[in-house]
Amino acid sequence: MAIARRRLLQRRPPDSNRAARTHLEGFAAYAAGECHLAENTVAAYRRDLERFVQWLGGRSIPALSIRELADYVGWLDARKLAAASIARHIVSLKVFFRYLQLEGVLRDNLAELLGSRKLWERVPKVLGVEQIERLFTAPGRSDPWWRRDRAFLELLYATGCRASEISHLKLSDVHLDESYCVCCGKGDKERMVPLNFRAIEAFRAYLQAERPKLAARVSTPPDWALLSQRGKRLRRERIWELLKEYARRVGAPPEVSPHTLRHSFATHLLAGGADLRHVQEMLGHASIATTQIYTHVDLTRLKAVHRKFHPRA
Repeated sequence: MAIARRRLLQRRPPDSNRAARTHLEGFAAYAAGECHLAENTVAAYRRDLERFVQWLGGRSIPALSIRELADYVGWLDARKLAAASIARHIVSLKVFFRYLQLEGVLRDNLAELLGSRKLWERVPKVLGVEQIERLFTAPGRSDPWWRRDRAFLELLYATGCRASEISHLKLSDVHLDESYCVCCGKGDKERMVPLNFRAIEAFRAYLQAERPKLAARVSTPPDWALLSQRGKRLRRERIWELLKEYARRVGAPPEVSPHTLRHSFATHLLAGGADLRHVQEMLGHASIATTQIYTHVDLTRLKAVHRKFHPRA
């Protein structure tokens, strides 16, 4: 008797899974009874959401994060579902989560942040940490202004700023003692971005050894943080040219650009567990839907690692 009871308990789904199935039944009744959806439509929703419940396992729906929901999309992809089918599953999940909001189960509908398959395919490549280390040590003593170049490379990666934002950075915007800088982004919106130790050290070395020499080449003391060899603002185009040269020097992909460092900044933060909304704020994105593409960048990397190393991949 005890063995039979133990087996019965083992077959029962976890409490959170039972809760998810209860919510699914309630949603199906709501869709058919109150929304008057066609029987086939309700059946299609149910099929899609059965997959979601299968993936959910013992997890609780209100405790899910956007990164976990991105993993669900990757789980669907791993089962070789067509892009259109995955898109339909995402729509079903969004509708289900709206119902859960109405029921008071959820406060926020994180499923709304899940992007389409087309959005994933537009996500640019990012550099690995080792590639970034090689790139940042590429400027050396044989280069005329190597400390400045190391400083702007560190700033790009430390802040996630665009090349134009770094180019227009003023000296008064950089607060090394407080470990942050103030960037002016699209629409002249200002934002504060933290600076890490490496960026602070690189910028200090440039300030002490090179910037005074560059600033002395113009009659009026310049406000710009990063100066060209003529003492003027280091233009965005020149930042691109220098980065391309250093990337070529260390064997980095030829398509590397300042924006690659911006994408790497966001992806590495999220991979390390940073909150999506904090990353949105640091990047200066008006919509969090723009930021959430980086969850798929990291997912792509993880899938590649899985395919390479898993014996059954």
